Amino acid sequence: MSELVNEFNDYRSKMNEVILGKQNKVINRLFNLDTNTYAEGALSVKTKEMLGLVASMVLRCDDCIKYHLGKCFEEGVTTEEIYEIFAVANIVGGTIVIPHTRRGAEYWEALIA
Repeated sequence: MSELVNEFNDYRSKMNEVILGKQNKVINRLFNLDTNTYAEGALSVKTKEMLGLVASMVLRCDDCIKYHLGKCFEEGVTTEEIYEIFAVANIVGGTIVIPHTRRGAEYWEALIA
């Protein structure tokens, strides 16, 4: 993986460890709810990650976009599918999503390199 991807994943893991290590019941439950939301169910994990990516782009959360791009990569989402996801996010979110699409495209290129 590229330095960009490793840097993001290392920081995320480190800080999640710090946060969850504080044993705050509400935060731990929130993290657990997030994990369970993306588990296999009526919708596949792949579908849920693609939905998470669209929502993250519309909400303009670069960390969330990177996270869901990584998960999409793990689930075998193709570059063609990613760009359709980008298109949906830009239609729903408007042109303000374009900078996040650029950063998302950069991160996707790092994942597939």
